[in-house]
Amino acid sequence: MKKSRIYTKTGDQGETGLVSGNRTRKSDLRIDLYGELDELNSRMGLCSSQLAVDHLEYQQIVNFLHHIQSAIFDLGSNLACELENRQKFNLPQISDAFIKDIEEEIDRLDSELSPLKNFILPGGSVIAATIHMARTNARTVERKIVKFHESTKEELPLNALIFLNRLSDYLFVLARYVNKVKGVEEIAWKPRN
Repeated sequence: MKKSRIYTKTGDQGETGLVSGNRTRKSDLRIDLYGELDELNSRMGLCSSQLAVDHLEYQQIVNFLHHIQSAIFDLGSNLACELENRQKFNLPQISDAFIKDIEEEIDRLDSELSPLKNFILPGGSVIAATIHMARTNARTVERKIVKFHESTKEELPLNALIFLNRLSDYLFVLARYVNKVKGVEEIAWKPRN
């Protein structure tokens, strides 16, 4: 069987193809946005890979992170297609049920944590710091998707904003949970005078 080439050379002049086959500049807000989603997905992969090292302890979380990564791909596929073509290509959507799953997972992890009495610094264990990096990346995507919507007036994919907002909340709680399980104390923010 002949192997397909990784390089197509079609993007060598600064353009890329959308799901519809239409071409657009790589500087387009749409491309920047789903490129940011790709970065977020890669950070999520790093988080799940680091957690998988402690296989038995975190397997449920690793499995859930894989579901989130698939949802990030779902969102990216929608953003890589113009609104008028999304239904034609039957692109997967982020369901209300999946948003509920994220909320339930936030509640499950948070029930194991002591209430926050002050702001904490991102960090603690290396894996918690990695999760915080993914969290801040999720917030970047959230800001960019709002900017994209305001600039283009294009209707956003189903539950896009809710998903990104819940995802960053989930990652915040997950970072705290991992620090707790690893016995790493959270570092309180102490304002400097």
